[in-house]
Amino acid sequence: MHNYTLTGLALLGGILLAVQGGFNSQLSTALKSPIQASLVSFLVSTFLAALTILISSRKIPSADLIHSIPTHLWFSGALFSFIGICLYYYTIPKLGISTMISLGLTGQLIISIVAGHLGWFGLPLEPVTIKRILGAVAMIIGIVLINHQK
Repeated sequence: MHNYTLTGLALLGGILLAVQGGFNSQLSTALKSPIQASLVSFLVSTFLAALTILISSRKIPSADLIHSIPTHLWFSGALFSFIGICLYYYTIPKLGISTMISLGLTGQLIISIVAGHLGWFGLPLEPVTIKRILGAVAMIIGIVLINHQK
C-alpha cells in the first residue's frame, strides 16, 4: 500500500476515534456511566467485527494457531483499550473533546517514542533522533497552546 494511502488511513482513523469519543461521551453522560457506555460500544463493535468476519473471511484460524498465541495477547490489549476508552468517556464531558484528545495524544506520543526506541510490544525499533525529539516537543507545545485558556 502506498505511503500516502497509509497516511490518509491513519488520519481517518484518528478522526473516527475523536468522533466516536464525542458520541460515546454523550452516551456516557446520558447513561451516567462511562463503563456502561463502554459496554455498549464494545458490544456493537463486537457485532460489527463478527459480521465483517462472516462476510470477508476465507477461513477461520486453526486450533493449532489459536493455541500457539501467548495467553496474555488474548486479554492485554482489550484491558488497556477498556481502561483507555472508559477514561475517554469519563473525561471528555468534563474537559471538552479538544482538551481530552490533545492530552490523550500527548500520552500516546510519549509512550510511542519510548516504546519505539526500546522495541516494546514486539514492534520495530525506531531509535530516538533529534528530529523525533524536536517533532515531539513541537507537538507538545502545540497541545499546550490548544489547552491554554485566555
